[in-house]
Amino acid sequence: MFLNEPYLHIASFYAVTSQRRRFLWRYANAMVRSKRWGRHNNTVAELFTQRAEMDPTAPCFIVVDDRTWTFGDMAESSNRVARVVQEHVGLKRGDVVCVFMPNCAEFVYTWLGMAKLGAVSALINSNLRHKPLLHCIQVAKAKALFFTGDLSTSIAEIRSQLPEDLKLFQLYGDKAPGVVDLGEEMKKQPSTYPVVTDKPQYKDTLLYIYTSGTTGMPKAALLPNSKYLLVVVATVHMLGLNKKDRLYNTLPLYHTAGGVVGTGAALVDGIPTILRTKFSASNYWKDCIKFNATVAQYIGEMCRYLLAQPPRPEESIHNVRIMVGNGMRPAVWQQFVDRFKVIQINEIYGATEGNANIINVDNTVGAVGFLPKLVPTSLHPIALVKSDEQGNLVRGVDGYCIRCLPNEPGMFIGLIAQGNASREYHGYVDKNDSNKKLVRDVFCKGDAAFVSGDILVADDFGYLYFRDRTGDTYKWKGENVATAEVEDAMEPALNQKSCIVYGVSIPQTEGRVGMAAIADPKRDVDMTRLAKEIDNSLPAYARPLFLRIMNDIDMTGTFKLKKLQYQKEGFDPDVIKDPLYFRQGKEFVPITAQLFTDICNGRVKL
Repeated sequence: MFLNEPYLHIASFYAVTSQRRRFLWRYANAMVRSKRWGRHNNTVAELFTQRAEMDPTAPCFIVVDDRTWTFGDMAESSNRVARVVQEHVGLKRGDVVCVFMPNCAEFVYTWLGMAKLGAVSALINSNLRHKPLLHCIQVAKAKALFFTGDLSTSIAEIRSQLPEDLKLFQLYGDKAPGVVDLGEEMKKQPSTYPVVTDKPQYKDTLLYIYTSGTTGMPKAALLPNSKYLLVVVATVHMLGLNKKDRLYNTLPLYHTAGGVVGTGAALVDGIPTILRTKFSASNYWKDCIKFNATVAQYIGEMCRYLLAQPPRPEESIHNVRIMVGNGMRPAVWQQFVDRFKVIQINEIYGATEGNANIINVDNTVGAVGFLPKLVPTSLHPIALVKSDEQGNLVRGVDGYCIRCLPNEPGMFIGLIAQGNASREYHGYVDKNDSNKKLVRDVFCKGDAAFVSGDILVADDFGYLYFRDRTGDTYKWKGENVATAEVEDAMEPALNQKSCIVYGVSIPQTEGRVGMAAIADPKRDVDMTRLAKEIDNSLPAYARPLFLRIMNDIDMTGTFKLKKLQYQKEGFDPDVIKDPLYFRQGKEFVPITAQLFTDICNGRVKL
């Protein structure tokens, strides 16, 4: 029997209504727990300590190819590192340190030890070198820097430019003069909780997490205990996790996804996390089977790599029932579910520095969340509002922002309510940068909202779908890339030539690949030197792979609109008559019709 369209619509309505009720129930439970922590002035370190005292022998972090760290191990190590810093630096509540390490349990127990003192840990991208690395250390105004031996060369390259009073602590490997051997110093300290006279608070800043923002160097976003704990309840309650779950995490610990979503359930709720130093497509499902993972994290680019792997038995006999992450393309969503037999995909959308965070809890393909129609629009903490091509909000005749209709793309914003952990806006260390992400008098006089910079669209049922990113940022390899940072890195090799950087789309890939348009009418840019400058100044994911050599670049007030046009034109030599180049190895080579086809068909590694 075939159902006609009205019956299908009614069936869809009741299914969606049921899903919304489940969402609201989970959300309500999460908020109750979050508010209780706020009333009790709990911190991450305090809740972790309670968990460790309950069951010190339980696994907390299981590091692939290394060891299992129990709650007792993590508690004792974080106590020791805290005591070392008290002795060598005299660290106190509110002081800042930098943590520069790869994915490892040591990364977590270091910032956890600082949290016990009420100090803030700035989590630095372990891929950074030279100017961006120096910038991240300087902007934090840190009193100490922790790093591992495998990253000591990166520190040595900038050491002469570091503040003289910055205390350096190295874990493992040979130490340079003046660097404290953290491992040896920890052995000298007792394993008991450090003595703290100024107790950390629920609303104190816990971490700085660096995000590219929209322009310039990486920006330090503020992450207080309250927001970390909000992520914990969202992860546990919205995903429906339980004590039998184990979470597999190959994402970098210096980002929110890997470092907060990927650690919080372990530290606070005792749900162990399996850590791998770097993502491996060939070992992903093998690890999940070996360590009995039931929940796994992803970013869109990882999904593409996993689908590109040859079929193997492990991919369908694992116990992973939930995958949580962001950036899974609708085009591969169902293919991913069918091939890898994962019954629940939870796509997350959010920004570290913002308050506009949503999640898809019911497997609606392509959705990143929804606006419940059971709740009046005026009570929604988020909204889609009309904007122009440059991302500027459009206001009505009354001077207020205009809500988008269903199926009408618009700017995603988060309405601010200070005192509500889920709606507070903390922004960046730099208050000027924070204010740039704010808009006031949104729907009424005196209100304010965080502007995400992203375009989303809601369907008739309220499901939200990501459309595009505005401004001068694009995403590649799961990382946000600030175009101004790339332009600055290229400048020394361009001899005052104008240059703009933007991201271009490639079929079968996630995000956008970096491309630079250079004004070079004489065609005398030194490509070899340019490649070298880029490599020395930027991590691999931020290095542009495409060049477009032009006679001139429009630098008028329509600059952003022109960049948008370049972005749309892409890198097709049949469309663009300017010389085009592609980065292969250490050189830029001309893009031919055949090379263009090979890139688009996935025959060239990016």
